[in-house]
Amino acid sequence: MNVLSCSINTLKGLYDISGVEVGQHFYWQIGGFQVHAQVLITSWVVIAILLGSATLVVRNPQTIPTDGQNFFEYVLEFIRDVSKTQIGEEYGSWVPFIGTMFLFIFLAAPTNDINTTVALALLTSVAYFYAGLTKKGLGYFADELVVVVLVSLVPSIVPIPVMFLGLFTSGIQALIFATLAAAYIGESMEGHH
Repeated sequence: MNVLSCSINTLKGLYDISGVEVGQHFYWQIGGFQVHAQVLITSWVVIAILLGSATLVVRNPQTIPTDGQNFFEYVLEFIRDVSKTQIGEEYGSWVPFIGTMFLFIFLAAPTNDINTTVALALLTSVAYFYAGLTKKGLGYFADELVVVVLVSLVPSIVPIPVMFLGLFTSGIQALIFATLAAAYIGESMEGHH
């Protein structure tokens, strides 16, 4: 009885932590659910941009590509290279998934909302297990017992580090910007060779 009470209090504490927000947010009530409207709107705008631009540029492919077609082919080639480098020779069927994740994250910068971050992580986890099961069958789980145990700990461990991810990301962005600024300034001060 006492253990159950402690577990419920622990879960309530984790739920309270997951509700931490920075700034004000706009919400919609849909049925009995509270929906983060800014994230929903941003997601749909990004989807519309991706689908609309891809449809306009690639609907009539040319032998000699137009600027837009050339850009999309470059992006596709980049995503194929990333997929092939990380996955190996069987990368082809994963290009749409990897490409969708890359383009969505690149355009939406969704890490400011923990729900979107968690959704992307869950999609990746599902893809991870699907790939392992299709390649190795049920014996895959014997090899991945450690991962299963770690995944079961996700609800109690992940929320706090994920919240600090925003701080880490800001630090990386600041470092990159400062480094580039210093490099450009240094380049302007060098004598021409």
